[in-house]
Amino acid sequence: MIYNIFLMIIYAIGMLFKRHRIFFLKRFNFNLKEDKEYIWLHCASVGETNLIKPFINKILNETNENILLTVITETGYENAKKKYTDTRIKLEYFPLDNPFVLNKIFKQMKIKKVFLIETEIWKNFINIAYKNNVKIYLINGRISDKSYKIYLKFKFILKKIFDKIDLFCMQSNIDRERIIKLGAKKEKVVNTGNLKFSIELEQYDKKELNEIKEMYKIENKKVFVAGSTRDGEEEILLNIFDKLENTILFIVPRHLERVEKIKELIKNRNYSLYSKKENKNVDIVIIDKIGVLRKFYALSDISFVGGTLVNIGGHSLLEPLGYNKTPIFGKYLQNVKYISEKILNYNIGYKVESEKDFLESIKKIEMQDKKDVAKKIKDFFNENTEALNKVFNLTIK
Repeated sequence: MIYNIFLMIIYAIGMLFKRHRIFFLKRFNFNLKEDKEYIWLHCASVGETNLIKPFINKILNETNENILLTVITETGYENAKKKYTDTRIKLEYFPLDNPFVLNKIFKQMKIKKVFLIETEIWKNFINIAYKNNVKIYLINGRISDKSYKIYLKFKFILKKIFDKIDLFCMQSNIDRERIIKLGAKKEKVVNTGNLKFSIELEQYDKKELNEIKEMYKIENKKVFVAGSTRDGEEEILLNIFDKLENTILFIVPRHLERVEKIKELIKNRNYSLYSKKENKNVDIVIIDKIGVLRKFYALSDISFVGGTLVNIGGHSLLEPLGYNKTPIFGKYLQNVKYISEKILNYNIGYKVESEKDFLESIKKIEMQDKKDVAKKIKDFFNENTEALNKVFNLTIK
């Protein structure tokens, strides 16, 4: 009751402001005119919609199920819209745990199963699915160090929610142990491994990559790609860039609303910045589109993964690896802890804690034996690809 009153207050305040009103209305106006049965997969944003693609493809290829895919963020929605075009997939915004909208959905749509991806634990969503006798699965579950400390304070609430979930497919033994300590029943929790290892990456031919080189007049310069950067990281990266020669820097921010702020940072450094209006050689390019980061990783000589130099917890370390690029990342790795440890064990990535570390890592990358690195990366992926089959067999088959 208190939780729902709190939600209603947030909705009411949000509706007072035009920008927030549009945000809420998009998520509460759910298209309900459906007579098919659906499996409901819920993702938070871009990362989860990318992560879940192999699982969705396996469902589409091996079953006759229809999929209701929901996301919270605008970027997640746009990414999913481009990525999922099959007519058996219905894409919608998630209704932000609004009990009235959720009750209506479960009454008017035939939902067979609900899948929560990683950490998407919504009280009303789970309660209403449970009341409607819908099986509920948490897949690729993870609990970061920071989240675990917070969740422990609400263990008594979480246990009641967790009792309604049929199966927890966790990323690692640490995640498995943590969710059990938070109240999940031991017999309902399995370590299936991380679905991220089954990530399906687009392949780009030389022609596509050469077109980018021509567009930005890269010529014989080294390509430094900073992906999914967060506030506070660009200044550090520009300090590194100051010390590099014959290099072009591509900054791909995690959130596009930060582009103008990044431009100001660069102007203060007197670097030339790419503009569509001017066809000239430049030092730095800011990529202001979503869904293109992988193409730039494929092109890169130096690849950095953001959310790791500041206390965010890290974004996908596997994407550059998928193109045989050894990523550089900072010390804040709570969201990718297990994967980062594996990468370091295989010696296919570089953890840095200072500008000196960063520059030394770049030197090491330049001296790599590319064939040796490619073999190590292949072995790394081969060892960790069973998660997809395990999750599918436990929840769908």
